Amino acid sequence: MQFLSTLINGLSLGSIYAVIALGYTMVYGIARMLNFAHGDIIMVGAYICFFMMGLFGLPPLLAVLISIVGCTLLGIVIERLAYKPLRNAPSLDVLITAIGVSYFLENGALLLFGSNPKVFKSVVPFGPLQIGSLTIKSTALVSIVVCAIVAVALTLFTQRGKMGKAMRAVSEDKGAAQLMGINVNKTISLTFAIGSGLAAVAGVLLCSSYPTLYYMTGSMPGIKAFIAAVIGGIGSIPGAFLGGLILGVIEMFARTYVSTKFTDAIVFGVLIIVLLVRPAGLLGKPVNEKV
Repeated sequence: MQFLSTLINGLSLGSIYAVIALGYTMVYGIARMLNFAHGDIIMVGAYICFFMMGLFGLPPLLAVLISIVGCTLLGIVIERLAYKPLRNAPSLDVLITAIGVSYFLENGALLLFGSNPKVFKSVVPFGPLQIGSLTIKSTALVSIVVCAIVAVALTLFTQRGKMGKAMRAVSEDKGAAQLMGINVNKTISLTFAIGSGLAAVAGVLLCSSYPTLYYMTGSMPGIKAFIAAVIGGIGSIPGAFLGGLILGVIEMFARTYVSTKFTDAIVFGVLIIVLLVRPAGLLGKPVNEKV
């Protein structure tokens, strides 16, 4: 029974990683940049939801929606102010800027909300599910279902939607897409908006499952979600989904059957092994560059 409980908890944690990783992979797949501030947008989304429920007494669903809207707008602002001016800059400049934005958000949250952790009230209104002697947390069920819905919705959007097809065109060749009449800047801004909205969802799910919120809440989950995206094949939506689930299950089994002290070492070890065996990730496609 412990094995099954650990597996479910692993899938729940992996679902949260997958939602974060989907945001990473959307931005990388279209804009070809690593937005390392993504993890901190998770924290911002959780804080917005926390204050909407705590200070204003809003229902959880409405608080979550406001959090998504707030993070979506934040993502657009960050892209316009920090990344758009560097559209044609070397990748190292963009990477350093992303790290700077990350520290800006973290220290801004530290100044505004202090360093003391806050207890986050779960947005899930119902209690755990009891199946025989197995107890399944309601947050675990919601995380898994939400992750599956997000992954399917994103896949359908990118495959069949007009803007989704524009995103795929931009990811293939920005210059050719622009010649075909696609607004590249608008497409990239939309990508950041979607990714940041997903970060808000992930932040709410993360803090509902592990009810502690402080200015560094999104830091380590953001890094692990990036690892999940790389394992699955960064730039691939199914890859991000698969990588997140795999990483969550591995981490939870490592905590339960090995030691919490070695959990992070095992996670990074898995990343190294995957990169040695399949450098492009499990579902990623090798990119052949012309010389």
